[in-house]
Amino acid sequence: MDVTKAIAERRSVKRFADEPVPRETIEMLLRAAVQAPNHRLTQPWRFYVLGPEARRAYGAALGVRKARKLADPVAAAAVREKVENEQVALPAMIAVACVQDEDPEVRQEDYAAAMMGVQNLLLAATALGLGTHIKTGAIMDDPAARAAVGVADNERIVAIINLGVPAELPQPKPRTDATAFTKWVP
Repeated sequence: MDVTKAIAERRSVKRFADEPVPRETIEMLLRAAVQAPNHRLTQPWRFYVLGPEARRAYGAALGVRKARKLADPVAAAAVREKVENEQVALPAMIAVACVQDEDPEVRQEDYAAAMMGVQNLLLAATALGLGTHIKTGAIMDDPAARAAVGVADNERIVAIINLGVPAELPQPKPRTDATAFTKWVP
């Protein structure tokens, strides 16, 4: 599949078939990720492929965060259990982290490089017929989530990527044409 087709066909897949993703496939996707542009060649990315116990621990942290929004303790417990089980059931889960340089300029460049690596991984997975769902947000800084992933103190989790054979492919969401956001500056 050519890259423009992979870009057009990439979707956030929320339901995966009950098929494992082979280690060799994950390794190939990670090799694609590290081909991302990286100013100064700092290679700031770190990848954590989470097995069932790590996914369970991450799911427990995520479940606790989601359950906090519920007043009913029974409903909150059900949410915690559901979220934890959903994470364990994923065919594959990759946490992408970025080393935090002391220099703010390098730190920003490295974050951009890590996210370009994420995009490479997503497109390579799409080209292989795999589905992905990228997760970001406040959970990335949660101490329990960080412990579940095993990141070092000087690393920032920038994304969690759920990966597997899609159980269903969502329809594309409408996008505004790039011309609406473009100025040609003389």
